[in-house]
Amino acid sequence: MHSVQSVVKFVFISAFEVLDIPHIPFKLHSVNFNTTEPEPISLRGQLLLATPSLSDGTFDHSVIFIAEHNAKDGAVGAIINHPIGTTVGALVSKLKKSSLAKLPVLQGGPVGTEHLTFAVIHMDPKKGASLIPRVSAEIAEDLVDKKDHLVQAIVGHSAWTPGQLEDEIERNTWFTLQPPIDILSHPHDLTLWKRLLSGISPYHALLSQAPKNPMLN
Repeated sequence: MHSVQSVVKFVFISAFEVLDIPHIPFKLHSVNFNTTEPEPISLRGQLLLATPSLSDGTFDHSVIFIAEHNAKDGAVGAIINHPIGTTVGALVSKLKKSSLAKLPVLQGGPVGTEHLTFAVIHMDPKKGASLIPRVSAEIAEDLVDKKDHLVQAIVGHSAWTPGQLEDEIERNTWFTLQPPIDILSHPHDLTLWKRLLSGISPYHALLSQAPKNPMLN
């Protein structure tokens, strides 16, 4: 996976700096890469679920939220279900006494892993899920205990060069999915991948049960 420039830049927090980022809503788009005159498509606001072909490495059983995707700049997103075994308070000393201190830190992808940012998923009962991909620590603190909001702390991100994500989807590397209405009610760990995948269809439910190494089954 390669880092690319994007119209939406990831702005990260450190122990010394916090920046506010505007809201980016979820949107549902149909995907068709096989038309004779393909129209520009965007997966912005959708989820990517790794197929079993990505059973090794960073993207194993990953659920990725796509923050930006266009033909010119490629795609940028973050894995939302890979805890790295530490918390915000342990990672950022100035937040040890914050209401964010106990938040688990997630691995967002292989790019920029030296940086931490906060993201907020908001669920509107009528409009569905929406995402604020990067917010300040102050805003995250205000939202961490609010109903219909899920604050996440993410290290790193995922990125694709122009055309790379489309090619990977053509090769059945990813499943695409609109964020479900109950996405906030489930643990955002490796079990989220299985839960979302099994809910797509009976075929996908079978895939979700496949052993990581079929030779061990």
